[in-house]
Amino acid sequence: MLLRYGDTGNDVALLQKRLTRAGYPVPETHIFDHETESAVMTLQRDRGLVIDGIVGPKTQIALAGSPLPYHLTDADLVKSAAALGVSVAAIRAVNEVESRGQGFLTDGRPVILFERHVFYKRLKAKGLDIDAIAAKYPNIVCADAGGYMGKEAEYVRLATAARIDSDAAHESASWGAFQIMGYHWEALGYSGIDDFVSCMRRGEADHLDAFVRFIAADTALLSALKGRKWAAFAKGYNGPNYARNLYDVKLAQAYEKYAGRDKAAA
Repeated sequence: MLLRYGDTGNDVALLQKRLTRAGYPVPETHIFDHETESAVMTLQRDRGLVIDGIVGPKTQIALAGSPLPYHLTDADLVKSAAALGVSVAAIRAVNEVESRGQGFLTDGRPVILFERHVFYKRLKAKGLDIDAIAAKYPNIVCADAGGYMGKEAEYVRLATAARIDSDAAHESASWGAFQIMGYHWEALGYSGIDDFVSCMRRGEADHLDAFVRFIAADTALLSALKGRKWAAFAKGYNGPNYARNLYDVKLAQAYEKYAGRDKAAA
């Protein structure tokens, strides 16, 4: 559950109580107001998190005082903006809207989503008897997307696929906070799928690095990000159905929010 500016209710009151106990005192108003957002951002700054004022899983963990060994930092976002030649506000917006928010499961493995239709295509390209395999493993090999089980269960699907073809299986999953597909490894400059997966297991900074490589390798996406052409960026990153989830609208709103903060801080 995410909490952000404008939210109201008992969950916000509990957050305010926890902030006060953690040394970031705010009135218990049941309203996620500017004072609460400021306290959250101070906590995030103190703990080395991305400073967005949004209370997600990592901020909740930080509020409890637990360690965050794999987490993305605000400095990582600044570095990535410089690498791509775009504003930090643009990177913050993409991180808010396009990332999963948390790149690792509670057991320490990177978040994945196995795509059975991609696996189908990769096995077919290798000349395997795809119909026989699909009949035996319909949830793993299928011409249509689907079969998702989510979270840790995606690793069960990946393990089944790996018994058929390990490289193709790992290439057929999206990895980490920014959901980069494994089959992009060569275009993004990794030495192999094993190298890509190893990087995804290291930390969210490596997830962001894969995202930077992905954007840098696509001139149209990079141009759209530099020009803040959010519809073009959302279409290139999410596919033709981007408007269904209002990705372009969310990106534009997030950018304006972060650009306004940067201007106010200058």
